[in-house]
Amino acid sequence: MEGRTGQEHRSYRSILSNYRLGKTLGVGAFAKVKLAVHNMTGIKVAIKILDRQTLDESETMKVKREINIMTRLSHPHIVRLFEVIETTSHIYVVMEYMNSGELFYYITEKGRVHEDEARHLFQQIISGIEYCHCHMVVHRDLKPENLLLDSKRNVKIADFGLGNIMRDGHFLKTSCGSPNYAAPEVVANRLYAGPEADVWSCGVILYALICGRLPFDDDNIPGLYARIRNGNYPVSNHMSRSASDLIARIFVVNPVNRISIPEIRQHPWFQEHVPQYIASATIGTLYDTTKVDEEVVREMVKLGFDIGEVIECLLNHLQNEITVTYYLLLHRQFQVRFVYDKSELLESSSQELLERTEIFLRSVSTLERKWTLGFKSQASPHQTMMDVLKVFHRINVKWKQVGPYNMKCLWEPPCAKHLKSKFVDQFPQTPQTKCIDGKILPSTAANGMNIRSDDSVKFELQLYRGSGEMYVVDLQWLNGPPFLFLEICASFLFAVGVI
Repeated sequence: MEGRTGQEHRSYRSILSNYRLGKTLGVGAFAKVKLAVHNMTGIKVAIKILDRQTLDESETMKVKREINIMTRLSHPHIVRLFEVIETTSHIYVVMEYMNSGELFYYITEKGRVHEDEARHLFQQIISGIEYCHCHMVVHRDLKPENLLLDSKRNVKIADFGLGNIMRDGHFLKTSCGSPNYAAPEVVANRLYAGPEADVWSCGVILYALICGRLPFDDDNIPGLYARIRNGNYPVSNHMSRSASDLIARIFVVNPVNRISIPEIRQHPWFQEHVPQYIASATIGTLYDTTKVDEEVVREMVKLGFDIGEVIECLLNHLQNEITVTYYLLLHRQFQVRFVYDKSELLESSSQELLERTEIFLRSVSTLERKWTLGFKSQASPHQTMMDVLKVFHRINVKWKQVGPYNMKCLWEPPCAKHLKSKFVDQFPQTPQTKCIDGKILPSTAANGMNIRSDDSVKFELQLYRGSGEMYVVDLQWLNGPPFLFLEICASFLFAVGVI
């Protein structure tokens, strides 16, 4: 009779047919993690396999919360989630593989690390946590066991099982995480704001890196909590005066007076040898998965995928073999573009990297011509927006302002009678090209082909700063027929003289 292990292995292979399963990386109370290789790309991944029969309701909610959080995050120092496969018996979570284990074992093996290396790791941790907070995510369980290393000893934040989504005006109240790394307001069971608690945990990690031991420790929990509530930790001779000052500013018991991440960024100790991609604001642009990458699309065409199908799946945010392959390849591209061990980006200029990460769409009939959804401008932000909105008026696009340089936009066919009143146009007309009733239309609409009266397209416009005095106008599809959106963008680019 076949054993349970053999049956499970056959089941895994059936469900995970796009992967070659390898060795078991770890086993926990509710899950095991296996190494696997994606068949089509050859990229290694880690697959967490959770048995639903062993999960109670609270554990199931924790797993779903972690998945929900990780789908929001895309950053070079946060472990990437690629795919989630659910069956009646198991949940398979496909994640980035980190081949050098936990930071905890690294510290244990070395005892303590040189202050320059501690700074390098701390800068990466702060960069990742700052990104989480900007996306309204608080981790709540930061510790060396939840920080993973790659082969070049770069760190990535993992395990968001105790994470939560922050909401304006709402405080957190659950006392969770590891006691040695918990902030005073957490161990005191008071209401707390997540970012301040995460900052405290980052301070404990930094202290452990430099000193090789914990700042708050005791043989019993009440004694430990008393030390944390009083902010009582031994000052070490192993750290510089500047590092000691930063840690003292982190270990402030009152969270209102505790140093914030923007203030940490400005601290002299943090500023020393800070990598360019962490010091500048380009990291969000360069590691943006919301944009369709030309090089990755080209690589997928070489693998045999249809370019039109790839674009449609990406614009509709589907999870299937096409999008999983795309995001695996995109992640590999990101790994190439970031050279962490040299503390700098690749030798490409910031402008070249921005160009590589903008949305590129190739003509379906030929792979020789590029279409860019958006353009660059050297005019002032105000003048650029004025020019863009004048063109929108000509191509039958309505808009509403949601930020200084951010617009929600709507295009509806000429026959649609019920335009939303909140979308207004107030700019004079620009010289017309080919148009109908004074409006430049997408070629499909202009030719009267396959356009229904309810085929409206919603998209978002965002102006952001590139390198130097260059500004980038970005158009993001939200809803409506994807290929009609591409036609609208082509009309827009034609009207502004880009194509």
